[in-house]
Amino acid sequence: MLNKNSDLGSQTSDTIGGRGDSTADKTPLGRIMLDLEKSHIQQEDREILMHPQTGGLILFSRNYECPQQLDELIKEIRALRAPLIIAVDHEGGRVQRFREGFTRIPAMQKLGQFHDSEPERALALTEDVGWLLASELIAYDIDMSFAPVLDIDDDFSDVIGDRAFFSNPESVIQLAGAFIDGMHSAGMAATGKHFPGHGSVKADSHLALPVDERSMAEIEAHDIRPFKALLNRLDAIMPAHIRVPAFDDELVGFSKPWLVDYLKGKLDYQGVIFSDDLSMFGAATVGDIRARVHSALDAGCDVALVCNSRKDAELALEYVEGQTSLRGDSRLWRMRRSEQYSLPMLKAQARWEQTVEQINKL
Repeated sequence: MLNKNSDLGSQTSDTIGGRGDSTADKTPLGRIMLDLEKSHIQQEDREILMHPQTGGLILFSRNYECPQQLDELIKEIRALRAPLIIAVDHEGGRVQRFREGFTRIPAMQKLGQFHDSEPERALALTEDVGWLLASELIAYDIDMSFAPVLDIDDDFSDVIGDRAFFSNPESVIQLAGAFIDGMHSAGMAATGKHFPGHGSVKADSHLALPVDERSMAEIEAHDIRPFKALLNRLDAIMPAHIRVPAFDDELVGFSKPWLVDYLKGKLDYQGVIFSDDLSMFGAATVGDIRARVHSALDAGCDVALVCNSRKDAELALEYVEGQTSLRGDSRLWRMRRSEQYSLPMLKAQARWEQTVEQINKL
């Protein structure tokens, strides 16, 4: 699914990011993605990172001080357990975890506004932005960013807002498609979120339980369209912690009717499904963390994210211990970066310099 013909190619280097492990041993990966509490690995971090049911690690702003510290942190993680999928929420705008030393990626709404006036130039720039975002992360040996947002900005949602490309499905499809193409050309998989669409629900699922009271006909004609149109280009999908009573009483991320019957069945989706963070308030109605992990995996999620609570992460690992891991040839392995190059090599590219210049003009 990924475009292997990156502008930089599969080159190695002893400078930042050069690791040379594109043929890493595909040992089984676990079902839990968790986080670190600080910017440096503590002894308790080593224990959970080495747990056989840990499949991935997501980094946050608290894990970042500067480029050199990030490079050292990633190298230490890889030395402990190289196969882990290392991820970050690095969308741009207000959701960009690493700032100093990284290009400041604009909020996707900025690209949507540009597209409204100059569609062809905006699509070209959006593809370049997707490439640049992915390339800068890959240069530090980070596998994936949970992007792009496929929600539609209905000027209604408190948590989505300018994270969305635009206010109509067709523009979102075009812009997100270009962004995905850019990520793929860099060697990074793309994750569409938050299925089936969070833009028309006001409450923030980090803080409340959002309920979408619309009919399925309305949702399918509007919010689901970008997911459906881009399904064969998405390597992963992240469902929203929202409830749609017109379809199922369960939250989408814990619902077999949504994930198995609709997404995998009706839409024939074949990629990875990552749960949203199971420590969010919106997931609390499902029960304690063990109940949430059970419900998410049982409903069709491949990987459960448990963040911002070390106690919950430990309980989640304890709960899934002994269960079947995702095998080495599973879809999760395709979420690892498919290219490798150093930061100096990246910044020597004309495309990087030109894209930074265009971003600064937005």
